[in-house]
Amino acid sequence: MNVEHLVTPIWPSALAVPRGAPRTSPLIPRSFQACRAITAAANSSFPLAFRLLCPAKRRAMNALYAYMRVTDDLADEDGAVEAKRAKLAAWRVSLKAALDGAFTHPVHPALVETVRRYDIPPQYLFDAIDGMETDLGPVRMQTFDELYPYCYRVASAVGLACVRIWGIRPGIAFSDTDQPAEAVGIAFQLTNILRDLAEDYARERVYLPADELARSGCPPELWRDPGNAANFRTMMQAQVARAREYYRRGAALLPLLSREGRAICHMMCSSYRALLDEIERRGYDVFTARVRVPKWRKVAAFGSGYLIKWGVV
Repeated sequence: MNVEHLVTPIWPSALAVPRGAPRTSPLIPRSFQACRAITAAANSSFPLAFRLLCPAKRRAMNALYAYMRVTDDLADEDGAVEAKRAKLAAWRVSLKAALDGAFTHPVHPALVETVRRYDIPPQYLFDAIDGMETDLGPVRMQTFDELYPYCYRVASAVGLACVRIWGIRPGIAFSDTDQPAEAVGIAFQLTNILRDLAEDYARERVYLPADELARSGCPPELWRDPGNAANFRTMMQAQVARAREYYRRGAALLPLLSREGRAICHMMCSSYRALLDEIERRGYDVFTARVRVPKWRKVAAFGSGYLIKWGVV
């Protein structure tokens, strides 16, 4: 399908910001305001973590988050699969146009300004669209080798972009941070998958590898069967252990980051690891109620993030 016609410019072409132009367009502050509004309306804990950053980096994170929020909403909104696929395809075309200076959405000017200012490889943004396309229609992952690229696209690619905004220590190159940052993203997405087993299954999405489920005698239709509880528990223990291994690999990222970067990365990793702890504490029951991190642990993670930022620890 040719989606070029689906992308209609909504920003005055005279105000577009072509490559190399001064960053003085009135579109840019308006766009950052729009991104902040989208982020605030998302009812997520991420904006709290953004407070650990300086204002400029906080605005950049709002722009990145708003872009991801719009992308995710296009994939998850109600409607026919083909209609959503067409919208994501159009969104991909509009992103390419925005990177060339033609903006068709309120988030574009702020996003492009962020990409340029922090030298974020645009491929990360396209990877995220690829990942969201996987969520259209029923999902069945056959092996972990199939699941890994999905986790990379929807989580690691975003994390790799975040690291460019957060900054790194003097003497460190981004090539040094890429591998552990990728691992952190895989850990986060594996955690999300375990937390959202029930919700995803209701939407015909099963991300856990089919071959592993078969070996453990734990097909999705038996997840809530009391007679299969032992198999389900064993399967979940193995999945949690895998996620923790990726957190272990990702721990190498922290000492490579700037102080602000260490602070926000520490807070986010602490919060996500707390989700795994809560899943275990509940005996792997992810069905009767949504697993949430206790407020005291969120406060503790945020507080320790500030101690890192201030150089106390």
